[in-house]
Amino acid sequence: MLENSPTKRAGYEVLSALPKFTHESPMLSLDKTKDPAALASFLGAREGVLSWKMDGLTVVLTYRDGTLFRAVTRGNGEIGEVVTPNALTFKNLPKKIAFKGELVLRGEAIIKYSDFERINAGLPANEQFKNPRNLCSGAVRQLNSRVTAERSVNCVIFALIAMRSADGENPSAIEPETRSEQFEYLKSLGFETVEYKKVTGSSVEEAVREFESRIPTNDFPSDGLVLGFEDIAYGKSLGMTAKFPRDSIAFKWKDETAETTLRYIEWSASRTGLINPVAVFEPVELEGTTVTRASVHNVSIVEDLKLGKGDRILVYKANMIIPQIASNLTKSGPDAIPEVCPVCGGATRIVSENESRVLMCENPVCQAKRIKSFAHFVSRDAMNIEGMSENTVEKLVDAGCVKSFADLFRLEAHKDTIVNLEGFGEKSYDKLISAAKNATDTNLYRIVYALGINGVGQSTAKLICRAFDNDPEKVLSADVETLCGIDGVGDVTARDFTAFFADAANAGAFRELLGILKIREEKTAESGITGKTFVITGNVEHFENRSALKEYIESLGGKVSGSVSSKTDYLISNDTTSNSGKSKTARELGVKIISEDMFLELVKGN
Repeated sequence: MLENSPTKRAGYEVLSALPKFTHESPMLSLDKTKDPAALASFLGAREGVLSWKMDGLTVVLTYRDGTLFRAVTRGNGEIGEVVTPNALTFKNLPKKIAFKGELVLRGEAIIKYSDFERINAGLPANEQFKNPRNLCSGAVRQLNSRVTAERSVNCVIFALIAMRSADGENPSAIEPETRSEQFEYLKSLGFETVEYKKVTGSSVEEAVREFESRIPTNDFPSDGLVLGFEDIAYGKSLGMTAKFPRDSIAFKWKDETAETTLRYIEWSASRTGLINPVAVFEPVELEGTTVTRASVHNVSIVEDLKLGKGDRILVYKANMIIPQIASNLTKSGPDAIPEVCPVCGGATRIVSENESRVLMCENPVCQAKRIKSFAHFVSRDAMNIEGMSENTVEKLVDAGCVKSFADLFRLEAHKDTIVNLEGFGEKSYDKLISAAKNATDTNLYRIVYALGINGVGQSTAKLICRAFDNDPEKVLSADVETLCGIDGVGDVTARDFTAFFADAANAGAFRELLGILKIREEKTAESGITGKTFVITGNVEHFENRSALKEYIESLGGKVSGSVSSKTDYLISNDTTSNSGKSKTARELGVKIISEDMFLELVKGN
């Protein structure tokens, strides 16, 4: 048995929540390029180290006196989550190292393709994971470390951040001076480090091609390369820009495109009545997977691309993940837009929405709307019933087990029916019951968002619930005037909200849920931005996405709105010179535009 085998680690831990931890030094994103020539320009006459950019979840590991002391996720770059019990189950992470003092490392937790395929093969089709990165992210952030151990997580080290002797001094006598020496030293301690190659400006492009040629046969996920200066002291001396460190740059692969034949446009109905077009084409290989479908989003895009059956199209994966149509080479269409709903046969009509033409089903009792409404209700951002996919919801509805939202928490009454459904059994049933039970402990805003009120997203639901002190009765009886007084809630949303609860059936469904669910008390930290209203536009660098930044602002007592108004305090934009609509409105209204870095400084300053 291996010394570091998870089965040899002392028991597994089950937590109620992941503790937060502020990183010793901020984890900035890297500047990016898709041009190999830019890498040569970056190096100039200097020597560099080119390595894989692993595609998983970044973690910071701290060893003290030879033992893993703490493991923290990257989080938003400033604050991460403590996952030490889970890191102890990583397959290849040393349990003991020959270093007395403190060693701080950064690594990428990954799940290999072979393990990903093995894990998915043991799951029902409706419970399988989409890609290794999603599986890894969920595995590392588990509350039960036993689950992490079962997911076969590896950790590949890509940076040594700090070495401190037992008395707190830097052990300069042994501290590596170059990146390659750093990697070799970490290997000698027993760590698996990212594969690297030393390069110069004249050899870096050839090295990029060499790395790229190995992508199809690699057993690990990667989304590019990282180039850093070999001389660590020189790299540090360059400092950083407002957004990026100057010692490294990320190289992203150019989107791989493939030509194929469009078979037909499939029209898929949603819970809101929207009927969305999906392009179905002859199978092509992209980024190591077979692709046959791509969302086309709306009628306007179908018309602009002039998509018709049999057209030759170019497809690609946006960010190497999401299939998209790049262009239509033959443009024989557009094919006829359906006049009836593909699910219920009801009449359809084309309407304008956000400057685009979309197709709607006009039948208020369309079965697709019903299924999609339940699927939305159980989704991660709503009630978060784990493992309850749309496919599962459809089976439960068809079997008569679910007729209302509340029925999703009363599935025990239909055990005999459920265990005999296709793809189910005792184990799947038990998981479903457990997930539904866990979801009963929730927030009021999640319930409101889960109901699927037109125009009420998660952030709007939060605004409304907080404005009414998280009192369900106040939410239920809200009037248009009061709702419009909440910054971030417009008159259209206010009318839709009140109209929803004016319907006795909807109000009854809400009250029925309140009788089943346990609503947590909302606790928001007080800070210098408490009560301040923010709008976010463009890409973010220090947070996983804009939703993560929104959650961070709200956790500090701030508010996030979707549009700039006179009530907005700050517009967060990493391009402070942008002429986007929100930026123009902010300037006209005198709203201060700040970058993400300026926002983080604002939080620190308060």
